[in-house]
Amino acid sequence: MKSYQQFIRDICKNFSISQIEKYLFRPYLLTTVLSLGLWQIGAWTTLELLGFNLPFNMRTHLSNQTWDERIAVIAIDDQTLAKYGKFPISRHHYTQLLETLAASPPAAIGFDILFSEPTIDDQNLADAMEFSGNVVLAIAPSLQQKILRPVPELDRVTLKGHIASNADLDGITRQSFIYIDNVPAFSIQLLQTYNYSLQSTIIPNASTSQTSIINIPKSQSKTPLQSIWINWIAPTKKFPTYSLVDVLENKIDTKQFKDKIVLVGLTATAANDPLKTPFEQIPPTSGVYLHAAVVDNLLNQRTLQKLPWQIEICILLIIGCSSSIILIQLKLYQRLFLLLLMPLTWFSISVFTLTKFNFFLPTVAPISTILIAAFTVQWQEQKEKQQLMSLFARHVAPETANLIWDHRSEIFQNGTLAAQEMVATVLFSDIRSFTTISEGMKPTDLLSWLNYYLSAMAECVHKYNGVVDKYIGDAVMAVFGIPFPHHHADKIEKDAINAVSAAISMQERLITLNQELELLGKPRIYIGIGIHTGLVVAGSIGGSERLNYSVLGDAVNIAARLEQLNKNIQQDNPYSILISETTFQLVKNYFVTQKVNQIQLRGREKITMIYAIRGYKINNLNHGERITNRRGTEFTEKQ
Repeated sequence: MKSYQQFIRDICKNFSISQIEKYLFRPYLLTTVLSLGLWQIGAWTTLELLGFNLPFNMRTHLSNQTWDERIAVIAIDDQTLAKYGKFPISRHHYTQLLETLAASPPAAIGFDILFSEPTIDDQNLADAMEFSGNVVLAIAPSLQQKILRPVPELDRVTLKGHIASNADLDGITRQSFIYIDNVPAFSIQLLQTYNYSLQSTIIPNASTSQTSIINIPKSQSKTPLQSIWINWIAPTKKFPTYSLVDVLENKIDTKQFKDKIVLVGLTATAANDPLKTPFEQIPPTSGVYLHAAVVDNLLNQRTLQKLPWQIEICILLIIGCSSSIILIQLKLYQRLFLLLLMPLTWFSISVFTLTKFNFFLPTVAPISTILIAAFTVQWQEQKEKQQLMSLFARHVAPETANLIWDHRSEIFQNGTLAAQEMVATVLFSDIRSFTTISEGMKPTDLLSWLNYYLSAMAECVHKYNGVVDKYIGDAVMAVFGIPFPHHHADKIEKDAINAVSAAISMQERLITLNQELELLGKPRIYIGIGIHTGLVVAGSIGGSERLNYSVLGDAVNIAARLEQLNKNIQQDNPYSILISETTFQLVKNYFVTQKVNQIQLRGREKITMIYAIRGYKINNLNHGERITNRRGTEFTEKQ
């Protein structure tokens, strides 16, 4: 038991929060987890209903696909009801219809009407249906869970098919049950009748030859509910539709119905059989067109095909990962452009596959996954920015901070700044007689006085693109040339020039600062500054709970020791700024210098030449020809 507990403790110790963030909180992984999670709970299924209709509407504008001309609808419309009275009309009219069509017989006739109540005309209608031999009637489940069948006279002489519908949550019918407990749908029976008519034709014409026999889906005993996805080719008003009263009054040439599949159904206004499609919602169309659409799809083998759920998951994985990987490398304006382009591209692919292959690709889930990818990338970027900027907060100028962020990929690694070896210029400054001053001040006054000074010095450093590495009591350590390694000599030279310029600026700023302190009755401040250019190692220092960006190396020690030497080198050192030989070689063309000593620094074997900064050279002055020293007196130097 003890060994098991120790094992668990070891796992917890090694698998830290930072490691969890490292492996789990990556944009591509967060995107796929969120997307698949929404898929798992069915959120995408609901949202896909909203995006289902648009590709169909777009297809109608891009292609000229139409419904199959072998299908015709004879409608019991408003005109028919105005002539024959309210629905249901007398069954005598249906008998008359079959007799009218007998001259040019259709291949199959389907009545999308429930003949469940007996009437005096049933036997005559049954005789007409038996004579036609190609009539299909509708059956439907009732509220009492019973099947509403035709009256016995009609039931004996016809084939029957169910007309159960399957509307989605938004009311649109996208699927059709072709078999329910092995009972075929109305449309299936129509097609079987159509096939039988073609096979029994003695002299087939070109449009009804044996090659036109339709492959009808078979019933699967192990699947109680068999359905297909309906491919809504066009609005249902584009089906050839004829008014029943016009047909019966011989206003329509019945040759138009020969060898076709004719559906008879109610289409009158306010009919109790509404049908919503991707094209007709307000107002809806009539239910008879549902069967016409299914017949069309099966006639042409163009039922809507959808991806298996396994492939949909793969698509979401690919889109989630690839979108995150692409977006994370782009700038904001590029990202915004891509966020417009990628959804449009995917939508275009969806419309293309629907048009050319009758294949429906999910639209909302992939497009939403792209948007989730953008969100997670932005979240990760903001998180990294906060981590990165927390290391540089109040240490750099805003321009430098933006530069750091723009080049974050070069320095950011696993939540920390990767250690880098580089050549940089280090500046150290220290207040003279700070211990004596601090002993004569109250702690609160001392802290206010010191912060006032440090804030002013930081401004000078930031002005010349330096980074305030740290405050060590009253000392300021600033570095020029980080966090990006400078490999070119001109950039290293520029860092050194900036460091010396910042040092002069610090001394100049002290003049006005001391005047302000004197008015406040606070001690004046005098500082010494040491500058050295050399190799340093820059990176994050600290543990997982607290990190700080800093530089280490011999160059830091040399700059600190040069600063201390200012106490002993007063002559020819008006600014109290001492630089090393290395820095001197980089700035000698820009500043007036004075060789002050040649010493061996503690801990170093080589002799180091020390130079004092006396001012800008006349031809390189960027503050005017007159330079003011730290004592407040005017100081002009010529080369």
